[in-house]
Amino acid sequence: MKKIRFKLYSPLAAVLLAAGIMGMSACTKNFKEFNTDKTGLSDDDLKADFNFIGGYFPQIQSSIYFNFGNTTGDYQLQQNLNADGYSGYLMPPHDFVGNQNNLSYAMISGWNNSTFNLAYNNVMGPINEIKRRGGQVIAPDFWAIALILKVEAMHRVTDVYGPIPYSSYGSGGTTSSYDSQADIYDRFFKELDTANTTLQAFVKANPSLTPFAKFDMVYGGDYKEWIKFCNSLRLRLAIRIARVDKIRAKAEGEKALDPNNGGLMENNNDNVQVSGFGLRHPLYTIITSWTDCSMNASMESFLVGYNDPRLPKYFDHASGFPGKYKGIRTGAAVKPKPDYLAFSVPAVAETKTFTNYTPIQLMVCSEVFFLRAEAALRGWANAGGSVQQLYEKGITASLSQWKADPIAVANYINDNTSKPIDYVDPLNAANNIAAMTDLTIKWNEADNFQRKLERIITQKWISGFPEGQEAWSEFRRTGYPKLFPVVNNYSNGEVDTKIQIRRLPFPADEYTSNKAEVEKAIQLLSKKKDSPGTPLWWDVAEP
Repeated sequence: MKKIRFKLYSPLAAVLLAAGIMGMSACTKNFKEFNTDKTGLSDDDLKADFNFIGGYFPQIQSSIYFNFGNTTGDYQLQQNLNADGYSGYLMPPHDFVGNQNNLSYAMISGWNNSTFNLAYNNVMGPINEIKRRGGQVIAPDFWAIALILKVEAMHRVTDVYGPIPYSSYGSGGTTSSYDSQADIYDRFFKELDTANTTLQAFVKANPSLTPFAKFDMVYGGDYKEWIKFCNSLRLRLAIRIARVDKIRAKAEGEKALDPNNGGLMENNNDNVQVSGFGLRHPLYTIITSWTDCSMNASMESFLVGYNDPRLPKYFDHASGFPGKYKGIRTGAAVKPKPDYLAFSVPAVAETKTFTNYTPIQLMVCSEVFFLRAEAALRGWANAGGSVQQLYEKGITASLSQWKADPIAVANYINDNTSKPIDYVDPLNAANNIAAMTDLTIKWNEADNFQRKLERIITQKWISGFPEGQEAWSEFRRTGYPKLFPVVNNYSNGEVDTKIQIRRLPFPADEYTSNKAEVEKAIQLLSKKKDSPGTPLWWDVAEP
C-alpha cells in the first residue's frame, strides 16, 4: 500500500519529520491510516507548545488553494484547468489534447481527480490526525481553527462534485460512504457553531493569549480575526443555499449577521490570505515558466468596458497588441503556442501583482459586503445597511484593496454609462461575440430583483479575482455575471452550452476503489447521472 509522506513546512518541520509522521493513501478507503516512525521524539515530547498538533496546520492552510510543497502542477489540475476557466477569469493559451479537454467540456478523466484527492490527503488527513492525537480535547481552540479550515476546504470540494464522503471520513473500513450535499451543509453549519463558540469562550477567558501564532499563516494567531472569518464563511454558505432552502439559509445568514456573534470581515486587514513558510503562488509559475495562463475574454469584456481601475492590477497589456488587453474565450480552438501567447496574462510584469510569494487569497472583505448586500436584498435581518449602501461598500473595499485613488472610486461607483464590450479575437473571427449584457455600474433602486442581483454578483465576481472556484460556484448559483458561452462544446450533449458546465464527474480513482459507494452517490444527484451537466443540490431556480 503506497504511503504519501506529509512534508510540514514550518519552524517545526525538522521535529515533525524526525517523528516520521506519515500521510494517507490517495484512495478514500485508507482514510484513517497514519503511521508514526519511532525514530526519536515521542508524542509527549511534541506536546510542548502544541507542536504535536500545530505542525499540521501549515500543510492544511497551504492545501486549500493547493500549493503545499509548491507542487504547482497539482493546482493546475485542481482548479486552473477547470474552475478558473469556467468562472470566466482565465484561459490557457495552449491547445491541450487538441483543444478537446475540460475547458471545451471533453472531460479528461485524469484531470478530475485532483480537486478530490488533494483535499482528502492534505486537509482532511491531517485534521483527522489532529483529532486522533487528542487535539479536540487537549487544545479545543486549535480544533476550532481546524474546523473552520475543514469547512473552507471541503465546501469547495462538495461544490465541485456534489455528494462527497464527509461524515464517514476517518471511521475506518475499506470504503467510505458519500453524504448528500444537504447533509454536508448541515454539518458545515454545526461545525462552524462549534468553532465560533469555542473561540469566543477562549478569547473571553484568555484575552491576551495567542497560542496558535507560530502555526498561523493568515492572522498571526489572532482568534478574533478567525471568529470573523468563521462568521463570514457561514454567511457565504447561507447565501449559497438561499434558493434551495430559504428558511435554513435565512436562519444561518442571520446568525452570521448577528452583531453579538463575533462580527464579520469589514476591512482589508481581515482578508483571508495565506502566506509564509516558503509558500509560493502557483499562478506565477504557470504564467511565467509554463506560459499556460492568460486572460479570459469575459474578463476583457467587463473590465475594459467598465474602465475598471483594477484592470492593470489584474492583467498585463497584451504583448502582441500594444496598449490593449486581450483575452481568450473559454473553449476556443486555440492554436499551438506561440500564437495566443501575445494575449494578456495575469499581472506579472507591469504592476507585478503576481510574484512567487504573493499571498494566496481565499476570501476578502469586499465579498462579505456583497454577501450582506444580497442578504439585505432578500430581507434578512441585521445586514447592516441598505442594499445600495452595502453594494457600494463592497466596490469601495475592493478598489481600496488594489490601492485605487478615492476620486477613481467615486467615479466608478457613479458610472451609469460604461458597459461590457463586445469581444473580438484578432486571430480568429469565429470566436467573436457580442457582449452578453448592457449592465452598468451605478446602483438603480428602480431595478427589479434580478437586475439588482446581477449588479451585486457582477461586482462580487470582479472583486474575487483570481479565486476562480468561488466565482464559478456563484455563477452556477445565480447565472451572473453573464459570461460568454463556451466556443466549442465537446460534451456530446451532456452539457447545455447556454447554461454551461455544472460540476465535475466523480474521480476515476473512486470508481476503482469505492465503486459501490460512488454508484449510491450518483443516486443523490439531481439527475441521478454522473454528468458535468447535472446541477448540484443548491443549483436551482429562484423560488
